[in-house]
Amino acid sequence: MTGNAIERLPGELVARAARLATSTLANALDDAGLHHNVMATIKAVAPGMRFAGPAVTVREVTGDYGSFTSADFRVGAMIDAAAPGDVIVVDMGGAACSTWGGMASLAAKVKGVAGLLVDGGVRDLEEMIAFEFPVFARHLVPTTGRTRLKVAAIDEPVTVDGVAVAPGDIVAADGTGIVVLPAARAEEITTLAEAFARDDAAAIAEMDKGLSFSDAMAMFKKI
Repeated sequence: MTGNAIERLPGELVARAARLATSTLANALDDAGLHHNVMATIKAVAPGMRFAGPAVTVREVTGDYGSFTSADFRVGAMIDAAAPGDVIVVDMGGAACSTWGGMASLAAKVKGVAGLLVDGGVRDLEEMIAFEFPVFARHLVPTTGRTRLKVAAIDEPVTVDGVAVAPGDIVAADGTGIVVLPAARAEEITTLAEAFARDDAAAIAEMDKGLSFSDAMAMFKKI
């Protein structure tokens, strides 16, 4: 099942969010009363991976080997639903079988998809690295998802790592973690985070001149 078409935020706003560290965005989420929009346990499958973009959401159901047909393993439909710059976000309930691998990473990379976030399993790490496609997942596991999972819905609200994600929300991820900016408040949160980033840069400049860290923390409240 596929939901309504995503209403994507302006590319310039997404680009602004992409330039910011998730730590800085999390500070802004705190001030916006959205501290729960930080994912605590899903991480990059390899160092140096990062992305930011509008969410294309996918919900999957899982079971034992043979529970579903190969036709239910609709990874191609997930990629088809994404536009260049999008992030594919998959809620598979934390299951330890793979919904994604190396060839899917290549296909998504060629299409211009920004990255993948999975509350569940992926495989073919070496190919993901070789194709330079950023993936964040709960599990790295060799076990195929074919006949173990079914794509139940695309472009409907999901919950990933305890965080609600709606189609079109900005999902940003880096080596520290993952944050979700609700589309309706993404401009506000990004603007707040940009101010904090300027404070970070100013604090670094002052410490380079000899300011102590204690004094820097007193001068800049969010570093």
